[in-house]
Amino acid sequence: MTIELNHTIVAAHDKKASAAFLADLLGLEVGPPYGPFVPVQIPNGVTLDYLDAGDGPITSQHYAFLVSEGEFTEIFGRIQAAGVEFYADPGHRHVGEINTNDGGRGAYFSDPNGHNLEILTRPYGSGS
Repeated sequence: MTIELNHTIVAAHDKKASAAFLADLLGLEVGPPYGPFVPVQIPNGVTLDYLDAGDGPITSQHYAFLVSEGEFTEIFGRIQAAGVEFYADPGHRHVGEINTNDGGRGAYFSDPNGHNLEILTRPYGSGS
């Protein structure tokens, strides 16, 4: 049996702006709206479907993106150029730092809705 994650819904206060934020930083495209969703498709086929959640609070979720070293350099450059605050840890205690977990590089940052986003070059536990 083959099981793959196909899509997930991401709550947002402004689905178009939130989808554009992620797509711009990761160097991806925002897809055409589909029903109430604004999709951003990740190259492995998983789609993040942004959905307006109204004016109430949004529960923060964590989305981690495994990228190559070259992609990390490009994405991290866009994060810095956009003035997005970044952290070495998921608790956002090490401001302005990246981590080198498992011999790779990683960074955390928040999207406009408070979701905790991460880029990393090595899966957890893959280091020696």
